[in-house]
Amino acid sequence: MIPTGPDPNAALTEGFFEIAAQQKPRPMTVALLSADAVFSKNPILGARAHAEKHGFKVIHEAEYSLATTDFAPILDAVAASNCDLLFLCSYIQDSIDLIRAIRKHSFRPKMVGAGMIGPQNTSVKTALGPLLNGLVNYEYWVPVSTMIFPGVAAFLDTYRERARVEGVDLLGHYMAPLAYAQMQVVAKAITSTGGLDDRALSNFTRNAVFHTVMGEIRFGKNGEWENPRVVQVQFHRIDSHNADQFRDGSKQVVVSPGGLASGQLIFPYASAL
Repeated sequence: MIPTGPDPNAALTEGFFEIAAQQKPRPMTVALLSADAVFSKNPILGARAHAEKHGFKVIHEAEYSLATTDFAPILDAVAASNCDLLFLCSYIQDSIDLIRAIRKHSFRPKMVGAGMIGPQNTSVKTALGPLLNGLVNYEYWVPVSTMIFPGVAAFLDTYRERARVEGVDLLGHYMAPLAYAQMQVVAKAITSTGGLDDRALSNFTRNAVFHTVMGEIRFGKNGEWENPRVVQVQFHRIDSHNADQFRDGSKQVVVSPGGLASGQLIFPYASAL
């Protein structure tokens, strides 16, 4: 149910480079910075491919250990490259530490972000608050008008009431709609085939169109979504550490892909701080 489609490497990273290529003056160089971990290997492959596709020269590439706590020397090396774009592929705690270190550092690339795991979660959003401003990063669903698919608002109202009682993610934007959509797929397959036979369920699911809280879904030949739907958002005008400011899409503007965009990229990065 992850909406990365048949080529996850490309889907997670395409929007960052696509929107960068549209800016004026056009950026020319990129630095790739990633955690030394299994999860980062494929997105980095995608980043290299998209950099080549859009004509960006990779002038610095480095990996860091997940045990890293001091990112200042790593960012000093990035700054020495004087890159236009800084592509990050990080996990939760290192995403937090990197974002804090980037704001403390004097170097200001023209765009920063793309592949960070962490800023999608409410707890990370509220911990970082205004430090997120200007960053561009991937999301699967955000509450912008272009992604208010039928049923998703009612679902989130119910989810949030239960989340408040259970003490879990108060917004539920990142994973909850996907989890509910998955069960909508299962439910439709069961009711349409009249049973729990695996072969019947798989044959039905392979050929059906599903209308879910994540929008219309078809599955491709290998089981992924037939068409990816990963968005890149830029954080705008965050002025506190309150979770309520993220309930609508005013602080997380979808900048790519164009068909789902809800606003304009603030470029360069320093202008959004």
